[in-house]
Amino acid sequence: MPLDPSIPHTDITYRIIGCAMRVHTRLGPGLKEVHYQRALTAEMDKDGLLVYEEYPVEIYDGDEFVGWVSLDHFVENCIVVEDKAFAHMLTDEEVAQVITYLAATRQHVGLLFNFGRRRLEYQRILPPKDVTDWQTHVRRYLRRGQFPIDRKRKNG
Repeated sequence: MPLDPSIPHTDITYRIIGCAMRVHTRLGPGLKEVHYQRALTAEMDKDGLLVYEEYPVEIYDGDEFVGWVSLDHFVENCIVVEDKAFAHMLTDEEVAQVITYLAATRQHVGLLFNFGRRRLEYQRILPPKDVTDWQTHVRRYLRRGQFPIDRKRKNG
């Protein structure tokens, strides 16, 4: 099946999904999210992708710093990747989290993975046309305190 040219970065998302499938095949369900996150970072790095793990993003309300969010992965400076390890299927809440991260980073595509089920569950997420009220939804994901500039890690 050819890649859809109307969806941004299909070539990169295809590679990331392949990496996630390899990780899930090797590890299976039952581990904590952090284990899949580390394994996926290593797999994407091995695949030659530029990947930042626990990528911090500052959030402002106008000129006022209100906190920061941490993306599980930021790949090739254009793809937001969020990892989960739930026994249940992904819900609208997890999709909303990725949409909020897309709005905060002004990116055009995200991937959401759930490694906690027997079969890898994943979704490619595009932001809606109107994300003007995304700041009202970001507060539940905010971390407060010092912005962790030294935690940004580049692999590759």
